[in-house]
Amino acid sequence: MADIVELLTDLVGAGQVLTGERMTDDYAHDECLTVAPERPLAVVRPASTDEVARVLAVCDEHRVAVTARGSGTGLSGAAVPSTDGIVVSFERMNRVLEIDTANHVAVVQPGVTLARLDEETSRHGLVYPVFPGEYSASLGGNVATNAGGMRAVKYGVTRHQVLGLEAVLATGEVIRTGGRFVKATSGYDLTQLIVGSEGTLALVTEATLKLHPRRPHAATVLAPFGTLEDVTAAVPRIIDSGIEPLILEYIDLLTMAAIVDSAGIDLGIPQPVKDAALAYLVVVVEQRLDDRLDADVEALAEVLAGLGAIDVFVLPASAATQLIEAREKAFWVAKAAGAHDIIDVVVPRASIPAYMAAVSALAAATQSWVAGCGHAGDGNVHLSVFQPDAARRDRVMTGILAAGLDLGGAISAEHGIGTAKKSYYLRLEDPVKVELQRRIKAAFDPNGILNPHTIFD
Repeated sequence: MADIVELLTDLVGAGQVLTGERMTDDYAHDECLTVAPERPLAVVRPASTDEVARVLAVCDEHRVAVTARGSGTGLSGAAVPSTDGIVVSFERMNRVLEIDTANHVAVVQPGVTLARLDEETSRHGLVYPVFPGEYSASLGGNVATNAGGMRAVKYGVTRHQVLGLEAVLATGEVIRTGGRFVKATSGYDLTQLIVGSEGTLALVTEATLKLHPRRPHAATVLAPFGTLEDVTAAVPRIIDSGIEPLILEYIDLLTMAAIVDSAGIDLGIPQPVKDAALAYLVVVVEQRLDDRLDADVEALAEVLAGLGAIDVFVLPASAATQLIEAREKAFWVAKAAGAHDIIDVVVPRASIPAYMAAVSALAAATQSWVAGCGHAGDGNVHLSVFQPDAARRDRVMTGILAAGLDLGGAISAEHGIGTAKKSYYLRLEDPVKVELQRRIKAAFDPNGILNPHTIFD
């Protein structure tokens, strides 16, 4: 192992290979609740694609496991390294290489954060629309997990925004996929195969991303409902209305109370309405012009009233910003409250009422507390599971994930499988599909050095 460290030091420089006390605890974990930290053999901080390629070639030759790391904000344990492997940290590869206004694309390195990219695109009246709730998250991590977030109902998730990639295979070979165009039928789509692969197929060293015109005017509408079933039943009708919300979130009573209290927000909702409400819809609409925004808000209020909302509130700008930020930080509130696990199942959005009924039954049967919120517009349900008994927790987790699959959904919408959900994935997913994915993994990474404990055993 000392020889490996020496070889890596020769490739990237003495100051860019961290071992021992120079390797902080941050490199040993991500934000997953259930995967224990693991200190790697070393942390390597390359500055270029060429350095990444040479590092991987050496690791492949010596069968050293490699885990890629951006900002470490993931929730699935995919950034937790092997104790006998290395971390390739992209903290030095953090440049926005180009904002191409003619083609509406950004070219970025994997260590660029969402906050940095948003700062750059705003200068050009453009926006990269994927915001999964943490502005310090890196683009490389977003690509690796196919991150989504609240704006997916309008703009889609990361894979809908990635036009092309530069990536390094486990062997050290460098490939380019896609480009500054939106359609191609030229062999297999390697771009989309790598997106969401959680660092198991290749390490992304550059991404070409689709940008959109930035709309300067937005309004946030809050609608309390008497039941969660009423909320989830309203979602398809709002989509049908043609209003095209930017954000369409449901928040249950317990989660709303927790995030509002944690953030110290006063939404101005009268107490009788609070007493009657068991769930809320948060709808954000955006427009290029003020008068068009006003028309959308008026139409939305009429739709919500017709769908049984107890009342409809157009929030002041400051309260709206606070509420959206608090919703984005719901995970941290759940973590502080002692949640034992989190779930991000996705189901067809029309199936949300049936899914939530199944979740309630499973929680009651296992004497668990399950609270949550979600991207109701695209069927992505986020749940926090409170159950200290490991056997019961496994039972309720397995049941909740299986219920999503039974309704035509998937175990994870945006957090990924990582190591945290691997056991459930291998138990519940179609074994034919799993075996096919193993063969794909072997084609990209014959010696199995890239994130070897992620997704598969």
